[in-house]
Amino acid sequence: MKFDFIIVGSGIAGLNSALNASKFGKVLIITKKRLINSNTNFAQGGIAAVLNRTDNFKKHVEDTLTAGCFHNNKRAVEFMVKNGPKAIKKLMQIGVHFEIKNPQNVNNLSLTREGGHSEYRIAYAGDHTGAEIEKTLIQAVKQNKKITIFENAFALDLITENKTCYGIQIIRNNKIENIFARAVILATGGAGQVYKHTTNPEISTGDGIAMALRAGAKAEDMEFIQFHPTALAIPRKPLFLLSESLRGEGAILINSKGERFMQKAHKLAELAPRDIVAREIYAEQKSGTIFLDISHEKPDFIRKRFPKIYSTLKKNYNLDLTKDKIPVTPAAHYLCGGIKVNLNCSPRIKNLYAFGEMTCTGVHGANRLASNSLLEAMVFSEEITKQLKNLAKTKSLGSTASIKTIKAATPKLAKTATTTSSKMTKVKEKIQFLMWQNAGILRTAKKLKENLKELSELEKLIPKNETNIQIAETKNMILVSQIITESALLRKKSLGCHFMNN
Repeated sequence: MKFDFIIVGSGIAGLNSALNASKFGKVLIITKKRLINSNTNFAQGGIAAVLNRTDNFKKHVEDTLTAGCFHNNKRAVEFMVKNGPKAIKKLMQIGVHFEIKNPQNVNNLSLTREGGHSEYRIAYAGDHTGAEIEKTLIQAVKQNKKITIFENAFALDLITENKTCYGIQIIRNNKIENIFARAVILATGGAGQVYKHTTNPEISTGDGIAMALRAGAKAEDMEFIQFHPTALAIPRKPLFLLSESLRGEGAILINSKGERFMQKAHKLAELAPRDIVAREIYAEQKSGTIFLDISHEKPDFIRKRFPKIYSTLKKNYNLDLTKDKIPVTPAAHYLCGGIKVNLNCSPRIKNLYAFGEMTCTGVHGANRLASNSLLEAMVFSEEITKQLKNLAKTKSLGSTASIKTIKAATPKLAKTATTTSSKMTKVKEKIQFLMWQNAGILRTAKKLKENLKELSELEKLIPKNETNIQIAETKNMILVSQIITESALLRKKSLGCHFMNN
């Protein structure tokens, strides 16, 4: 089976790049579950860009660098920020409906502010911005006749030879298939599921990162795991996220004594960068439950501004956002590092591109600024268009018959026996427990070393001569967990989301 371009992932990065790639050839989207099952669909807050007269690129760059503890690649940050307004415009052209101030002027967007931002610069669609973007992009992709979609297809490994990518090996309909293409584009999102407590959906097991590593790509800044400060502290997988926009609109954090504590910790109080807020909550939790409180704002405003959060809390948890104090806890939310790529989205493997949360462009540094994630994914999925256009110029896209194929070893497919599934589930749960305990919000060299030993023992439980989705996913989780732990051990001093409690 051959296509001009294979795109793995169905979030904002994958879907937008598929639309762009379709201008130059036949496109295949491979997604692990259904198209809608992506981190993008869970994003509540918004997408940051300079859209306000009082704002400018310099301020957005400075806010991004400050949040990232100046560990960022400044050139990458400037590139992202300068292309931000165009990214918003493109989304609106596709059909995304952001909140507007004046119904008579659709370009006059209503903007909000979140932690670490010095200006109101976040475009949003209620409290379900990601879902609005995802829905709109899915609609556009499904209407495009040049795009083929494989749902419920697991990306097993890249097909490579001599630092060149020729295609991808997948598991679909209980069969292993080799699919070849002129270029493979990875946009598989993060790896929050390696942690016990996460806001990420079950699909976020770091598969794209693991595949790229096995193909010879390098990882960078993997120690910087952002823990969102305010996930709902009621067990459910994944944990329900309480958007940072709540604090941007006036919500406060209080401890078990009913006292605010963020004012003492940082000049921006509840709007301090996420790593600081998460650590303060984590510390305060030793004395009891921490609550998020926005009940002092007008009920009508709360219901209108946060309709999804309000209805979800009311329906699923019997909590009233307009009246109740909401229990919160930090949870693994975003991977600031990933596979190292340049501004052309290349991990230095020919015909392979990657972007979005699974990569490290350097824009986030040691801690991501709120609402820069959708921005990064959109900006770099636009940038990939230039690379694919150049590829189209150098290679005839008239027929897929000219696509080069190579021999790829096909592993034996294990039967999806209940015993194998149960065994891998237990291994996954152990990985999640270890990562939360040893490589979580507060870390020590001793715990990180213990973690590597434990992960090595778990690795021995993975079948070597056969595979299936459960086995491959568990294998990926172990590899990504090892890289996170090794990176954390190498960085002996605290920086951003990486906090060494020595």
